[in-house]
Amino acid sequence: MDHNKLALPVGTTLDRFIMRKQEDFPYATGELSQLLRDIALAAKIVNREINRSGLIDIAGAYGNRNVQGEEQQKLDVIANIRFIRALRNGGEVCTIISEEDEEMIQTGNCQGKYVVAIDPLDGSSNIDVNVSIGTIFSIYRRISATGCEGTLEDCLQTGTHQVAAGYVIYGSSTMLVYTTGNGVNGFTYEPSLGEFFLSHPQITTPKSGAIYSVNEGSSEHFSEGMTAYIAYCKQNNYSARYIGSLVADFHRNLLKGGIYIYPATKKAPQGKLRLMYECNALAFIVEQAGGKSSNGRTRTMEQEPVGLHDRSPLFIGSTELVNKAEEFMAKEHAPEATTA
Repeated sequence: MDHNKLALPVGTTLDRFIMRKQEDFPYATGELSQLLRDIALAAKIVNREINRSGLIDIAGAYGNRNVQGEEQQKLDVIANIRFIRALRNGGEVCTIISEEDEEMIQTGNCQGKYVVAIDPLDGSSNIDVNVSIGTIFSIYRRISATGCEGTLEDCLQTGTHQVAAGYVIYGSSTMLVYTTGNGVNGFTYEPSLGEFFLSHPQITTPKSGAIYSVNEGSSEHFSEGMTAYIAYCKQNNYSARYIGSLVADFHRNLLKGGIYIYPATKKAPQGKLRLMYECNALAFIVEQAGGKSSNGRTRTMEQEPVGLHDRSPLFIGSTELVNKAEEFMAKEHAPEATTA
Protein backbone atom coordinates (compact mmCIF):
# COMPACT_ATOMS: atom_id res chain seq x y z
CA MET A 1 0.00 0.00 0.00
CA ASP A 2 1.21 3.50 -0.86
CA HIS A 3 1.44 5.18 2.54
CA ASN A 4 1.45 8.62 0.88
CA LYS A 5 -2.22 8.08 0.01
CA LEU A 6 -3.02 8.11 3.71
CA ALA A 7 -1.88 11.71 3.97
CA LEU A 8 -2.25 13.48 0.64
CA PRO A 9 -0.61 16.90 0.23
CA VAL A 10 -2.86 19.80 1.23
CA GLY A 11 -1.42 22.08 -1.43
CA THR A 12 0.62 25.26 -1.68
CA THR A 13 0.01 27.87 0.99
CA LEU A 14 -0.19 31.56 0.16
CA ASP A 15 2.93 32.26 2.23
CA ARG A 16 4.95 29.63 0.37
CA PHE A 17 3.65 30.85 -2.99
CA ILE A 18 4.60 34.45 -2.18
CA MET A 19 8.08 33.38 -1.13
CA ARG A 20 8.60 31.50 -4.39
CA LYS A 21 7.48 34.52 -6.41
CA GLN A 22 9.63 36.99 -4.48
CA GLU A 23 12.35 36.73 -7.13
CA ASP A 24 9.98 38.50 -9.56
CA PHE A 25 10.63 41.71 -7.60
CA PRO A 26 14.37 42.12 -7.08
CA TYR A 27 13.85 45.78 -6.12
CA ALA A 28 11.48 44.86 -3.29
CA THR A 29 13.88 42.77 -1.14
CA GLY A 30 10.93 41.12 0.57
CA GLU A 31 8.84 44.18 1.44
CA LEU A 32 6.10 43.52 -1.10
CA SER A 33 5.90 39.89 0.00
CA GLN A 34 5.49 40.99 3.61
CA LEU A 35 2.84 43.52 2.59
CA LEU A 36 0.79 40.82 0.85
CA ARG A 37 1.06 38.68 3.98
CA ASP A 38 -0.19 41.60 6.10
CA ILE A 39 -3.25 41.92 3.85
CA ALA A 40 -3.88 38.18 4.07
CA LEU A 41 -3.69 38.32 7.88
CA ALA A 42 -6.22 41.15 8.03
CA ALA A 43 -8.47 39.24 5.62
CA LYS A 44 -8.46 36.23 7.97
CA ILE A 45 -9.49 38.43 10.88
CA VAL A 46 -12.24 40.16 8.87
CA ASN A 47 -13.45 36.75 7.68
CA ARG A 48 -13.81 35.70 11.32
CA GLU A 49 -15.76 38.86 12.16
CA ILE A 50 -18.11 38.38 9.22
CA ASN A 51 -18.79 34.74 10.07
CA ARG A 52 -19.82 35.57 13.62
CA SER A 53 -21.56 38.89 12.87
CA GLY A 54 -25.04 37.51 13.47
CA LEU A 55 -24.04 36.18 16.88
CA ILE A 56 -22.38 39.22 18.48
CA ASP A 57 -24.45 42.15 17.16
CA ILE A 58 -21.97 43.62 14.70
CA ALA A 59 -24.28 43.43 11.70
CA GLY A 60 -26.44 46.36 10.68
CA ALA A 61 -25.87 50.10 10.37
CA TYR A 62 -23.28 51.91 12.47
CA GLY A 63 -25.12 55.22 12.47
CA ASN A 64 -22.61 57.33 10.52
CA ARG A 65 -22.09 58.12 6.86
CA ASN A 66 -18.73 57.76 5.16
CA VAL A 67 -17.06 60.29 2.88
CA GLN A 68 -19.06 58.89 -0.04
CA GLY A 69 -22.31 59.84 1.70
CA GLU A 70 -23.18 56.17 2.20
CA GLU A 71 -24.49 54.79 5.47
CA GLN A 72 -21.69 52.89 7.19
CA GLN A 73 -22.32 49.38 8.42
CA LYS A 74 -20.69 48.23 11.64
CA LEU A 75 -18.55 45.78 9.71
CA ASP A 76 -17.40 48.60 7.39
CA VAL A 77 -15.85 50.26 10.41
CA ILE A 78 -14.42 47.04 11.80
CA ALA A 79 -12.86 46.01 8.47
CA ASN A 80 -11.38 49.47 8.00
CA ILE A 81 -9.77 49.33 11.44
CA ARG A 82 -8.43 45.80 10.89
CA PHE A 83 -6.77 46.50 7.54
CA ILE A 84 -5.31 49.85 8.60
CA ARG A 85 -3.93 48.29 11.77
CA ALA A 86 -2.35 45.37 9.89
CA LEU A 87 -0.79 47.65 7.28
CA ARG A 88 0.49 50.08 9.90
CA ASN A 89 1.98 47.32 12.04
CA GLY A 90 3.57 45.61 9.03
CA GLY A 91 5.85 48.59 8.46
CA GLU A 92 6.00 48.42 4.64
CA VAL A 93 3.35 51.08 3.91
CA CYS A 94 3.90 54.80 4.35
CA THR A 95 0.37 55.92 3.46
CA ILE A 96 -3.06 54.35 3.13
CA ILE A 97 -6.10 55.72 1.34
CA SER A 98 -9.41 54.12 2.22
CA GLU A 99 -12.86 54.46 0.78
CA GLU A 100 -14.04 54.98 4.35
CA ASP A 101 -11.75 57.94 5.14
CA GLU A 102 -11.78 61.38 3.58
CA GLU A 103 -8.05 62.07 3.91
CA MET A 104 -4.83 60.12 3.52
CA ILE A 105 -3.87 57.96 6.49
CA GLN A 106 -0.22 58.34 7.49
CA THR A 107 1.05 55.14 9.09
CA GLY A 108 4.13 56.67 10.74
CA ASN A 109 6.33 54.30 8.70
CA CYS A 110 8.28 56.97 6.83
CA GLN A 111 10.71 54.38 5.48
CA GLY A 112 7.83 52.43 3.95
CA LYS A 113 8.09 52.10 0.17
CA TYR A 114 4.43 51.47 -0.63
CA VAL A 115 1.04 53.13 -0.75
CA VAL A 116 -2.16 51.09 -0.45
CA ALA A 117 -5.61 52.04 -1.71
CA ILE A 118 -8.34 49.91 -0.17
CA ASP A 119 -12.06 49.35 -0.06
CA PRO A 120 -12.14 47.41 3.23
CA LEU A 121 -15.60 45.92 2.80
CA ASP A 122 -17.33 46.25 -0.55
CA GLY A 123 -21.04 45.40 -0.68
CA SER A 124 -21.44 45.62 3.08
CA SER A 125 -25.15 46.45 2.82
CA ASN A 126 -25.61 42.78 1.86
CA ILE A 127 -24.18 41.47 5.15
CA ASP A 128 -27.53 41.29 6.90
CA VAL A 129 -28.95 38.99 4.19
CA ASN A 130 -25.91 36.68 4.00
CA VAL A 131 -24.84 37.66 0.48
CA SER A 132 -21.19 37.51 -0.58
CA ILE A 133 -19.13 40.66 0.07
CA GLY A 134 -15.48 41.49 -0.40
CA THR A 135 -12.32 43.54 0.09
CA ILE A 136 -10.51 45.26 -2.79
CA PHE A 137 -6.92 46.50 -2.57
CA SER A 138 -4.37 48.17 -4.80
CA ILE A 139 -0.63 48.65 -4.14
CA TYR A 140 1.68 51.33 -5.56
CA ARG A 141 5.34 52.13 -5.02
CA ARG A 142 5.73 55.58 -3.51
CA ILE A 143 7.11 58.36 -5.72
CA SER A 144 8.43 60.61 -2.95
CA ALA A 145 11.71 59.92 -1.17
CA THR A 146 11.63 57.68 1.87
CA GLY A 147 12.22 59.22 5.25
CA CYS A 148 9.12 61.39 5.28
CA GLU A 149 5.36 60.95 5.15
CA GLY A 150 3.70 59.92 1.92
CA THR A 151 2.31 62.64 -0.33
CA LEU A 152 -0.83 63.20 -2.36
CA GLU A 153 1.26 62.58 -5.48
CA ASP A 154 2.14 59.13 -4.10
CA CYS A 155 -1.55 58.33 -3.81
CA LEU A 156 -2.85 59.82 -7.06
CA GLN A 157 -1.04 57.56 -9.51
CA THR A 158 -2.68 56.07 -12.57
CA GLY A 159 -3.62 52.41 -12.43
CA THR A 160 -0.79 51.55 -14.81
CA HIS A 161 1.62 52.14 -11.91
CA GLN A 162 0.13 49.44 -9.70
CA VAL A 163 2.62 46.80 -8.57
CA ALA A 164 -0.05 44.53 -7.14
CA ALA A 165 -3.81 44.38 -6.73
CA GLY A 166 -6.32 41.91 -5.46
CA TYR A 167 -9.57 41.18 -3.74
CA VAL A 168 -10.94 38.90 -1.07
CA ILE A 169 -14.41 37.44 -1.50
CA TYR A 170 -16.19 36.29 1.66
CA GLY A 171 -18.78 33.81 0.45
CA SER A 172 -19.55 30.08 0.51
CA SER A 173 -15.78 29.87 0.73
CA THR A 174 -13.38 32.74 1.33
CA MET A 175 -10.93 33.41 -1.49
CA LEU A 176 -8.03 35.81 -1.97
CA VAL A 177 -7.25 36.58 -5.62
CA TYR A 178 -4.30 38.76 -6.57
CA THR A 179 -1.84 39.73 -9.26
CA THR A 180 1.62 41.25 -9.21
CA GLY A 181 1.68 41.68 -12.99
CA ASN A 182 2.59 38.06 -13.71
CA GLY A 183 -0.83 36.48 -14.06
CA VAL A 184 -3.66 36.03 -11.58
CA ASN A 185 -3.82 33.39 -8.86
CA GLY A 186 -6.59 32.51 -6.42
CA PHE A 187 -6.28 31.07 -2.92
CA THR A 188 -9.06 29.47 -0.88
CA TYR A 189 -9.10 29.80 2.90
CA GLU A 190 -9.04 26.59 4.94
CA PRO A 191 -10.39 27.73 8.33
CA SER A 192 -9.41 24.62 10.26
CA LEU A 193 -5.76 25.21 9.34
CA GLY A 194 -5.96 28.99 9.23
CA GLU A 195 -4.26 29.12 5.83
CA PHE A 196 -4.99 30.23 2.27
CA PHE A 197 -4.17 27.47 -0.24
CA LEU A 198 -3.61 27.84 -3.97
CA SER A 199 -6.84 26.65 -5.58
CA HIS A 200 -7.05 28.62 -8.83
CA PRO A 201 -3.59 28.88 -10.43
CA GLN A 202 -3.11 31.19 -13.41
CA ILE A 203 -6.72 32.28 -13.81
CA THR A 204 -7.65 33.09 -17.40
CA THR A 205 -10.98 34.74 -18.12
CA PRO A 206 -12.86 33.63 -21.26
CA LYS A 207 -12.54 35.96 -24.24
CA SER A 208 -16.31 36.00 -24.53
CA GLY A 209 -19.31 35.00 -22.45
CA ALA A 210 -23.06 35.17 -22.14
CA ILE A 211 -23.52 36.97 -18.81
CA TYR A 212 -24.19 40.68 -18.35
CA SER A 213 -24.29 42.23 -14.91
CA VAL A 214 -25.88 45.65 -14.50
CA ASN A 215 -28.45 47.24 -12.22
CA GLU A 216 -31.37 47.50 -14.63
CA GLY A 217 -33.38 49.22 -11.93
CA SER A 218 -31.55 52.37 -13.05
CA SER A 219 -32.32 51.85 -16.75
CA GLU A 220 -34.55 54.95 -16.84
CA HIS A 221 -31.37 56.96 -16.32
CA PHE A 222 -29.15 55.11 -18.85
CA SER A 223 -27.76 56.82 -21.94
CA GLU A 224 -28.92 55.82 -25.41
CA GLY A 225 -25.76 53.79 -26.05
CA MET A 226 -26.13 51.93 -22.77
CA THR A 227 -29.80 51.20 -23.43
CA ALA A 228 -28.95 49.91 -26.91
CA TYR A 229 -26.23 47.62 -25.54
CA ILE A 230 -28.58 46.08 -22.98
CA ALA A 231 -31.07 45.45 -25.79
CA TYR A 232 -28.28 43.77 -27.76
CA CYS A 233 -27.49 41.49 -24.79
CA LYS A 234 -31.13 40.44 -24.54
CA GLN A 235 -31.46 39.87 -28.28
CA ASN A 236 -28.46 37.54 -28.09
CA ASN A 237 -29.96 35.60 -25.15
CA TYR A 238 -27.36 36.67 -22.61
CA SER A 239 -28.18 35.84 -18.99
CA ALA A 240 -28.69 38.74 -16.59
CA ARG A 241 -26.79 38.09 -13.34
CA TYR A 242 -26.54 40.91 -10.79
CA ILE A 243 -25.79 40.24 -7.13
CA GLY A 244 -25.24 43.84 -6.09
CA SER A 245 -21.84 43.11 -4.55
CA LEU A 246 -19.13 44.26 -6.96
CA VAL A 247 -16.57 41.66 -5.90
CA ALA A 248 -19.07 38.81 -6.17
CA ASP A 249 -20.31 39.87 -9.61
CA PHE A 250 -16.75 40.45 -10.86
CA HIS A 251 -15.48 37.13 -9.46
CA ARG A 252 -18.23 35.11 -11.15
CA ASN A 253 -17.68 36.80 -14.51
CA LEU A 254 -13.89 36.47 -14.22
CA LEU A 255 -14.23 32.70 -13.95
CA LYS A 256 -17.20 32.12 -16.27
CA GLY A 257 -16.95 34.94 -18.79
CA GLY A 258 -19.19 37.98 -18.93
CA ILE A 259 -19.31 41.73 -18.45
CA TYR A 260 -19.99 43.84 -15.38
CA ILE A 261 -21.21 47.36 -16.01
CA TYR A 262 -21.76 50.31 -13.72
CA PRO A 263 -22.37 53.08 -16.26
CA ALA A 264 -22.66 56.81 -16.01
CA THR A 265 -26.30 57.80 -15.54
CA LYS A 266 -28.31 60.98 -15.51
CA LYS A 267 -28.22 60.83 -11.71
CA ALA A 268 -24.49 60.03 -11.57
CA PRO A 269 -22.84 61.40 -14.74
CA GLN A 270 -19.36 60.55 -13.42
CA GLY A 271 -20.39 57.02 -12.53
CA LYS A 272 -20.60 55.69 -8.99
CA LEU A 273 -17.65 53.35 -8.46
CA ARG A 274 -14.39 54.75 -7.06
CA LEU A 275 -11.45 54.81 -9.45
CA MET A 276 -8.75 54.42 -6.80
CA TYR A 277 -10.41 51.86 -4.53
CA GLU A 278 -12.38 49.66 -6.92
CA CYS A 279 -11.90 50.26 -10.64
CA ASN A 280 -8.10 50.31 -10.92
CA ALA A 281 -7.52 47.17 -8.86
CA LEU A 282 -10.10 45.09 -10.72
CA ALA A 283 -8.89 46.46 -14.05
CA PHE A 284 -5.34 45.29 -13.29
CA ILE A 285 -6.63 41.85 -12.35
CA VAL A 286 -8.88 41.42 -15.38
CA GLU A 287 -6.17 42.54 -17.81
CA GLN A 288 -3.70 40.09 -16.27
CA ALA A 289 -6.33 37.38 -16.74
CA GLY A 290 -6.78 38.28 -20.42
CA GLY A 291 -9.84 40.52 -20.11
CA LYS A 292 -10.48 44.23 -20.51
CA SER A 293 -11.67 47.22 -18.49
CA SER A 294 -12.71 50.71 -19.56
CA ASN A 295 -15.02 53.57 -18.67
CA GLY A 296 -16.86 52.96 -21.93
CA ARG A 297 -14.31 54.87 -23.99
CA THR A 298 -10.94 54.97 -22.20
CA ARG A 299 -8.86 52.20 -20.63
CA THR A 300 -9.58 52.27 -16.90
CA MET A 301 -5.96 52.19 -15.79
CA GLU A 302 -5.02 55.15 -17.99
CA GLN A 303 -7.47 57.53 -16.35
CA GLU A 304 -5.70 60.34 -14.51
CA PRO A 305 -7.03 60.71 -10.96
CA VAL A 306 -7.63 64.22 -9.66
CA GLY A 307 -8.94 63.46 -6.17
CA LEU A 308 -8.74 60.53 -3.76
CA HIS A 309 -12.41 59.72 -4.20
CA ASP A 310 -12.85 60.20 -7.95
CA ARG A 311 -15.64 58.16 -9.50
CA SER A 312 -15.70 56.42 -12.86
CA PRO A 313 -18.04 54.37 -15.03
CA LEU A 314 -16.88 50.76 -15.32
CA PHE A 315 -17.19 48.24 -18.17
CA ILE A 316 -15.16 45.20 -17.18
CA GLY A 317 -14.89 41.53 -18.10
CA SER A 318 -14.43 39.42 -21.22
CA THR A 319 -12.63 41.34 -23.95
CA GLU A 320 -15.17 40.70 -26.71
CA LEU A 321 -18.08 41.85 -24.56
CA VAL A 322 -16.31 45.02 -23.42
CA ASN A 323 -15.32 45.80 -27.02
CA LYS A 324 -18.94 45.44 -28.14
CA ALA A 325 -20.14 47.69 -25.31
CA GLU A 326 -17.60 50.32 -26.33
CA GLU A 327 -18.94 50.18 -29.88
CA PHE A 328 -22.42 51.06 -28.64
CA MET A 329 -21.09 53.81 -26.39
CA ALA A 330 -19.09 55.30 -29.27
CA LYS A 331 -22.14 55.46 -31.53
CA GLU A 332 -23.99 57.81 -29.20
CA HIS A 333 -21.13 60.29 -29.47
CA ALA A 334 -20.59 59.92 -33.23
CA PRO A 335 -21.51 62.97 -35.33
CA GLU A 336 -24.61 62.59 -37.45
CA ALA A 337 -24.08 62.21 -41.19
CA THR A 338 -24.92 65.26 -43.25
CA THR A 339 -26.26 65.44 -46.78
CA ALA A 340 -25.34 67.98 -49.42
